Amino acid sequence: MIPKVMSRDEVRNVDERAIEEFGIPGVVLMENAGRGCVDWLTELGVSGRVVICAGKGNNGGDGFVIARHLENRGHDVKVLVFANPETLRGDAKINYEIVERAGTPIRVLADFRSQDEIESVVDEELASADWIVDALLGTGTRGSLREPFPAIISAINRASARTLAIDLPSGQDCDTGLAVDPENAVVVKADFTATFVARKLGFENPASAAFTGEVRVIDIGVPHSMFKAR
Repeated sequence: MIPKVMSRDEVRNVDERAIEEFGIPGVVLMENAGRGCVDWLTELGVSGRVVICAGKGNNGGDGFVIARHLENRGHDVKVLVFANPETLRGDAKINYEIVERAGTPIRVLADFRSQDEIESVVDEELASADWIVDALLGTGTRGSLREPFPAIISAINRASARTLAIDLPSGQDCDTGLAVDPENAVVVKADFTATFVARKLGFENPASAAFTGEVRVIDIGVPHSMFKAR
């Protein structure tokens, strides 16, 4: 049986074993994750404009997959990429190039002159959103959050749109459920969190519910035999 709760290290181990021992390409896991999120969004009645806020890691890659499947289902989608596309690597790069070639509306927001500019630009982009997908930061995030992420997270929290966080809300520590950066203490306050394989250890902290909202575990296709005692 798949454990009901996993720590940061356990989640990383699942991905590594799925790829190395079972031969599942990482891009397949990412595809399953993104499609599963869109299935849930459809159940939730997603409508209107969906703005996807994507970072440069695998969390952002999940966001690019979500953008593609939402568009395929007829939704109005815009992707905000908070990284230089040239810095994208691996599966995230593959999925970014797919949405770029598909003509999905994308705005790259990689270079800001000031925090005021970050807030102004992001507030403007999110003002028209009915839904926001938080695909900025994943379970591996630790330590201090560097700008522009605190300002982006604050802008997401100011927006009136409903928010779906991918794997966990950006700025939340996977293992404690609290802010990963106690000094900045900014965490996306999501209405829904689509987490992968199992609930994260930090979700067991009652205080984490203020950030995660409703949580659903999304199956990304790792074999259940992986979890048998070895």
